[in-house]
Amino acid sequence: MLGFLKRPVVVTADINLNVVALTAVGLLSRLWHLAYPRAVVRDDCWQYYGAFPLWLTFDEVYYGQYISFYMKRIFFLDGSGPPFGHMLLALGGYLGGFDGNFLWNRIGAEYSSNVPVWSLRLLPALTGAFSIPMAYQILLELGFSHCAAMGAALLMLIENALITQSRLMLLESVLIFFNLLAVLSYLKFSNSQKHRPFSLSWWFWLMLTGVACSCAVGVKYMGIFTYLLVLAVASVHAWHLIGDQTLSNVCVLCHLLARAAALLVIPTLMYLLFFYVHLILVYRSGPHDQIMSSAFQASLEGGLARITQGQPLEVAYGSQVTLKNVFGKPVPCWLHSHQSTYPMIYENGRGSSHQQQVTCYPFKDVNNWWIVKDPGRHQLVVNNPPRPVRHGDVVQLVHGMTTRFLNTHDVAAPLSPHSQEVSCYVDYNISMPSQNLWRLDIVNRESDTEVWKTILSEVRLVHVNTSAVLKLSGAHLPDWGFQQLEVVGEKLSRGYHESMVWNVEEHRYGKSQEQKERELELHSPAQMDVSRNLSFMARFLELQWRMLTAKSDDSEHKYSSSPLDWVTLDTSIAYWLHPRTSAQIHLLGNIVIWASASLAMVVYVLLFFWYLLRRRRSICDIPEETKCCRCIPTLLEASSGKCKDQAGIAVTPGYSWLRWVLAGALCAGGWAVNYLPFFMMEKTLFLYHYLPALTFQILLLPVVLQHVSDHLCRSQLLRSLFSALVVAWYSCACHVFNTLRPLTYGDKSLSPSELKALRWKDSWDILIRKH
Repeated sequence: MLGFLKRPVVVTADINLNVVALTAVGLLSRLWHLAYPRAVVRDDCWQYYGAFPLWLTFDEVYYGQYISFYMKRIFFLDGSGPPFGHMLLALGGYLGGFDGNFLWNRIGAEYSSNVPVWSLRLLPALTGAFSIPMAYQILLELGFSHCAAMGAALLMLIENALITQSRLMLLESVLIFFNLLAVLSYLKFSNSQKHRPFSLSWWFWLMLTGVACSCAVGVKYMGIFTYLLVLAVASVHAWHLIGDQTLSNVCVLCHLLARAAALLVIPTLMYLLFFYVHLILVYRSGPHDQIMSSAFQASLEGGLARITQGQPLEVAYGSQVTLKNVFGKPVPCWLHSHQSTYPMIYENGRGSSHQQQVTCYPFKDVNNWWIVKDPGRHQLVVNNPPRPVRHGDVVQLVHGMTTRFLNTHDVAAPLSPHSQEVSCYVDYNISMPSQNLWRLDIVNRESDTEVWKTILSEVRLVHVNTSAVLKLSGAHLPDWGFQQLEVVGEKLSRGYHESMVWNVEEHRYGKSQEQKERELELHSPAQMDVSRNLSFMARFLELQWRMLTAKSDDSEHKYSSSPLDWVTLDTSIAYWLHPRTSAQIHLLGNIVIWASASLAMVVYVLLFFWYLLRRRRSICDIPEETKCCRCIPTLLEASSGKCKDQAGIAVTPGYSWLRWVLAGALCAGGWAVNYLPFFMMEKTLFLYHYLPALTFQILLLPVVLQHVSDHLCRSQLLRSLFSALVVAWYSCACHVFNTLRPLTYGDKSLSPSELKALRWKDSWDILIRKH
């Protein structure tokens, strides 16, 4: 029974020293002097939700600000992407002991001693370093040689832009890491499929593919491009699996269910998990509260939750309320009135009613309070017991501070002449009677007897006399309206819009009938306690919607660029400049690698279509993976028939057409899906947006080089010459890396002449002068 103790326990492991060496060199290149510069790297532009600015930057101010919010548990909204990447950076700060106390607002500001710069930059550096051995593994899994795989890894190692982006508190290197992990995991799963389906390793790599895809999307929305690419390749493979007659129907069904669970269900659940953790962490009121709905704000600790705590839930006749527009654009605002009246004659010569102005005001103010009145009674207080207002009831709204009734009539609005003017009625003893009856329409009601609820109910106020709906037009009134937002009466026949919907945000039961006592009451807080917690799904859906509808500022930036500029490297970004010396950090690419990668893309596409045309003539320059004479359906259907080379002789199995197509689908396809969508985006773009696409292009370069060497160089002499050319080309790439290194690491002072010589367009001149 204890016989196993008579022999030593031996564990064997296969260690690829290439992977170990690449990882070590990658860590050295990314972690060397990581805490330098110990200053805020910044250059920013903006994103807006309405008129509320949100940072949209490529700097440490952007992410540092949100890391501080995580440390202090303060809610924020970032329209640039999901929160997973931010949480990873915050994890580095947490492990480094960061307390969140640093003012991220000054360019080049020195970090204080409580900011763990090394820890905050560690995660992007690690992911950038680990991307290098992953590039090596991807080429091996595609079936290419160790030489080609090492070539891809070395290109990733010496690409200056990738190094710069991974050494700062930025997320592009994290996104690239998960993109590559998704591709590598799927390739390992696909290769396991051929030998050990449903084995432990098969399940591991399949599940890891789904997790990596969800993490890529969770870091930045750009990750969805790679996710869709992996889904497309997996769908084609699944389609071929369905046609495999060697598999039973039950086996095929199990394969499809496993793929659906791993590549659809798991990413969805992971994506929800990111937001669940995010909302647990940021539970306190923050600077972006006003962007969210009243219900969302009330679910946060402090802020509106503090103000609305204890409010009565059901709105009753005599209730004092503030009405917030649900649409929230161009800015969140509340129904408002004040003593000023509309001018007798507008600037365009049209006349007005000269009634008291009604606007939408983007700040909390005592003039935002209204009293819900029963048209059949004179009292402005709540009965005991309270009489709730229900869907379909007709009410009057009385302005709390001026006691005038909300009114509309057949007079054109000041800035929207096709809509009705909304006012508070002033009796001038002229032939213009008040029209102040409004029917309550609860939009999100569950029944026709629904009670009007504080915060939860979304309502429309329909004018009884004219059937016009109270609506926020969004136009800013002139100086006579104090630049507040116009409120109009819009005919129901013109359709439904969210700007017609309002909700009660602050609410109290009125107790004072006298005006002076009521004014004092309007300034005092409510005291009754009613819980109003939102579910996670309700908060998630609202936060997701606000993120997706956040409007990017499409104004020009001094470092903004177009997608065409990226391919030619006709742009750059200056990240940091030493305040006393000329040392600086720029985001710039290795021109040899960028130009060669673009050329490799062109060569691959031309060769692919050339081979495809020849296969239609039953000439297989590249044989199939199994039988050369049987053209197996691939990602692109090839013709069937006898496969012959140029001389008409049947080719022997060797280099695989499937491998060539799959490499193109993942590498060329990865470049296309991560690059071409930017041509359709109306947002300010920068060079770093191209880095995920560039990574896939770099992977394609050794693929093309090996193909040229193995299949286009027919003689040994040509192969030797081509190999020598490739070595010389790698030497040039290394030389450019070393030349641009001072601007990559920022550790060397440069004279004006040296700096001028390092301009992107002069990179080739550097090589010519020095060689």
